[in-house]
Amino acid sequence: MKAVISYITKFLIGGEKAGALSSLVGYTSDPNKFSRYRVVIIPSPFFRDEVYGTSESMPKLPLEEIEGVPLLFGSSKTEWQGATWVVHADIIASAYFLLTRYEEIRKRNIRDIHGRFPGKESLPFKAGFIHRPIVDEYGRLLRRWLRQARVQSAVEPTPHIQKVWLTHDVDAPFFCRTFRNLIRETVKGTGLKQAWKMFRGPIQEDPFYTFPWFVEQRNELKAAIGKDRCESLFFIKSGGSSVYDKPHYKLYSKDLKELLLFCKNERVRIGLHTSYDAGRTPALISTEKDLLERQTGKSVTCNRHHYLASREPEDMAWLEKAGITDDFTVGYPDVAGFRLGTSRPVHWINPENKRISPLILHPLAIMECSLNEPVYMNLDYEGALAYSTQLIKQVASANGELVLLWHNDSITTRIKPNVSVDWQRKLFAAIIEELIKS
Repeated sequence: MKAVISYITKFLIGGEKAGALSSLVGYTSDPNKFSRYRVVIIPSPFFRDEVYGTSESMPKLPLEEIEGVPLLFGSSKTEWQGATWVVHADIIASAYFLLTRYEEIRKRNIRDIHGRFPGKESLPFKAGFIHRPIVDEYGRLLRRWLRQARVQSAVEPTPHIQKVWLTHDVDAPFFCRTFRNLIRETVKGTGLKQAWKMFRGPIQEDPFYTFPWFVEQRNELKAAIGKDRCESLFFIKSGGSSVYDKPHYKLYSKDLKELLLFCKNERVRIGLHTSYDAGRTPALISTEKDLLERQTGKSVTCNRHHYLASREPEDMAWLEKAGITDDFTVGYPDVAGFRLGTSRPVHWINPENKRISPLILHPLAIMECSLNEPVYMNLDYEGALAYSTQLIKQVASANGELVLLWHNDSITTRIKPNVSVDWQRKLFAAIIEELIKS
């Protein structure tokens, strides 16, 4: 437990001096130890053996606040004890609760039809702070308290976005490139002439082949903010046989090989898009990763689950076992925002055994379909742009990473009734322009 408390304290402080500054922060209720520290955080009962894992460990609504920031555990009381600033707000347990998805192991009976914990059932949504990275706000409070206790080296960094990840899940790489597609479009779609043109023509003329446009947007952003601060990441499937894994494309097909060559030439990183089947049976992840590595000829260390279906927190252990080092799954499908309470990459902590894993989680801030789908947020263009801009400003304020997810088939003119809209390309371009200006 000491390792977890130490890690969270350093994570909250952030920056190169986090290690040294963390030694000035105590997590104790023993008054005899207060003088050893400049700031002391009084522990709540959360981590006690008789409380952890029980209903008593859950925050009670409405939440109290500490200096305008929602507080999950403890109270807003603060006081001087000699030269030590003593805080009764347990921001350590509060951060742990959010960073580990602890809520989800306490509410295993609450899942949607895909086995996912719904964002609208989460504490961040119900308490009204899903749009705020309050773990990062706890860090800002802790640095302020350290300066208040005459630790002037606990400086506040200049707000800016550390890195932008432009990620794209390749669920359906092509619209009409198989014989089955040809029959579908001939009978139910544009007719034989147009269908044949898409089927036999250059891959670049396929409506879903929007990858070059996304790379152009990336290049514009890189030119503006620096090449090291922006990266493209395509998540590609290599397995899955369920209806939710359709279309079942083959990595060795001519068109997929051309897409992979495009990625290589344009310096696009390839990640594993773990199948829906592997989400239900995580032991399949290693097999899918091996298949993708064999086809690309490169080591694959990044992952995102199809349907964002990282069902149980402890399932992350299978990613680690497979050799995945970075996961980009953790966001709610039904509401954009900060599922882990942070915009910064964080080591996964297993809430079942409190183990700190080498696996790094990159929180997903915005998935395009979360914004517009009627069963999710159901926003129009203006509402989606305003909300996205608000989240981007929060990421910059927290010195975090911005992880965006736009599917290649969401920016086409092929509109799916009650699912897609015709303004996602416009929205993505507007977000890139906002990032360039900022």
